[in-house]
Amino acid sequence: MSGFDTELRARLEVDAKEIIGRYPRSRSALLPLLHLMQSEEGYVSPRGIELCAELLDLTTAEVAAVATFYSQYKRRPNGDYTVGVCTNTLCAIMGGDEIFARLKEHLGVGHDETTEDGIVTLEHLECNAACDYAPVVMVNWEFFDNQTPQSATDLVDALRAGRDVQPTRGPRLCTFRQVSRVLAGFPDGLADEGPSAGPATLVGLQIAQQQDRGHQDGDAATRRTAPASGGSGTGYGRAGGPSESDAPASTSHSDPDHDATPSDKEKGTEA
Repeated sequence: MSGFDTELRARLEVDAKEIIGRYPRSRSALLPLLHLMQSEEGYVSPRGIELCAELLDLTTAEVAAVATFYSQYKRRPNGDYTVGVCTNTLCAIMGGDEIFARLKEHLGVGHDETTEDGIVTLEHLECNAACDYAPVVMVNWEFFDNQTPQSATDLVDALRAGRDVQPTRGPRLCTFRQVSRVLAGFPDGLADEGPSAGPATLVGLQIAQQQDRGHQDGDAATRRTAPASGGSGTGYGRAGGPSESDAPASTSHSDPDHDATPSDKEKGTEA
């Protein structure tokens, strides 16, 4: 038996049964089950590991191996808000390292450590695919773009003071436990709230659309002609022919020292 009291265990088992029922093999439900445990306690506790193992007929060692592999699973109580500073290459050179250093000093905590009031957990983050808004800070995986040391300091002060904070993109902020429940597979209805992409992200798409309209106004026959003999026919090379990265049709022409012509023996005839 796990260490949960009867009422809490019964509630967790109801949600766990729903999660497990989504998969053809019960052990496939381990990742969302760990998020479920985290949504209840704010981290994956030893008793949460025990319950997962029991429900999925796994050993506690197997469950713990997964829980310790992924950084989103916390092994000690996490703050209400995980403030992650991207310190990967682009964000770092744009100011991410300076932002992390400022927050570390301001909050009095280091990587994966939580403030004494239990509100903010600070951590380094790897790239979050938001390089067009570098340097980026994330709070419970919601974007705060184009940050500075001062704006990031104001952000964590607002969180600790209980003031409403609106991400640059995406829905309103939820607590770490609420987000963990969403990751367990229980939607909170906020998926379509707020903008999902900003102007900088859409520039490439807009350029592609403009170029496509320009091509459509031109003569299609000059843009895509029949491919040359031996070509790939993809239409991506000059005059719509084979791609210029395609290998030549005859390798013997490109490498005269290694003739690719089949020998008589290979053809099944005697010399």
